[in-house]
Amino acid sequence: MRIAFLGTPDFSVPALDALRATGHEVACVYTQPPRPAGRGQSERRSPVHEHADAAGIPVRTPATLREEEAQAEFAALNLDVAVVVAYGLILPQPVLDAPRLGCINIHASLLPRWRGAAPIQRAIQAGDAETGVTIMQMDAGLDTGPELLREAIPITSQTNAGMLHDALAALGGRLIVEALAGLEAGTLNAVAQPDTGETYAAKIARGEERIDWAQPATVLDRHVRAFAPWPGAWFEHDGERIKVLAVDVVAGHGKPGVVLDDALTVACGEGGLRLVTVQRAGKAAMAAADYLRGRPVAAGAVFT
Repeated sequence: MRIAFLGTPDFSVPALDALRATGHEVACVYTQPPRPAGRGQSERRSPVHEHADAAGIPVRTPATLREEEAQAEFAALNLDVAVVVAYGLILPQPVLDAPRLGCINIHASLLPRWRGAAPIQRAIQAGDAETGVTIMQMDAGLDTGPELLREAIPITSQTNAGMLHDALAALGGRLIVEALAGLEAGTLNAVAQPDTGETYAAKIARGEERIDWAQPATVLDRHVRAFAPWPGAWFEHDGERIKVLAVDVVAGHGKPGVVLDDALTVACGEGGLRLVTVQRAGKAAMAAADYLRGRPVAAGAVFT
C-alpha cells in the first residue's frame, strides 16, 4: 500500500523499518521539526528524520497540521493509509480523513489503560504486571479510537523503561505489518475499546525524577526503573546530583534518606534501597562499588 509515516523518536524507527521491509511504499515521512539540542544548542533532527533521510524517503517537518495548506499537501499524497507512531502533533479531522483507510496508530499500552504521552513509564510506576501494544484506528480523541490488534508482554521486577521501550517498539513493528495486511485483505475489523479501565499517562514533569526517600522502598524501586536509563531518577549529595539506574529492595530502618551502611543502602519511608548502578553528571554509569572507591560515603550520610 501507499503509506505516509508519521513519527519522531527512536521508538518509531522499528515500525518504519518493518513497513519498508514488507514492501509497502512509504511515500513520505512526517516528523517533528529539528530542535536545539546539546551544549551548543545546534539544531538536531529527530531519529525518524535521520533514518528516513538515509533511506531516501521524502521528509516533511511542519510545525502544525492545522493549516489548510499543510492539509492539502497531505491529501495530495493520495494515500491508502497513514501510520502514526509517537508523532507529537495533533492530527485534525481533514488529515484523519485523507487516506483511503484512515490513520492507524501504534500505541505503547493495552488501551484504554495509559492513554497519553508516557505509557511506558506510568505502567512501570504503577506496578502493572503487563503492558503491550495496541494498534488502533485513530479518531479525534486522545487514544480513543477502535482497536484493530493488541498483544501483551509482561513487566517483571527487573524491567526498566529502556527494556520495555525496545520490546514494545519491536512488537509495534511486527503488529503494524500484520494489521495492514488484514486491512488490505478486508479481514480485520475495528472493535471499540472497553468502557472501563481508562487511565491517563501524564507527560513526565520537570523534576519528577527526583527520589523522595520518604516513599516506601518498593515504590522507589518502580520509580527508578520507570526512569532508567533516561532521564534517570536522582538525588543530591554534597551539592552533586547523582542518578540512580538500578537498585535492590532490602530490609532497612532509619530516617528516610540516611545511608545505613558502607554499601550504599539508604533508608526509605518503609524498608531500604541498596543502590546498584549510579551515574555522576557527565560520567558513565558505574557500579555502586566503583562509585564508593572514588567517593566514599559513610553510614549516617544524608541523601536529599
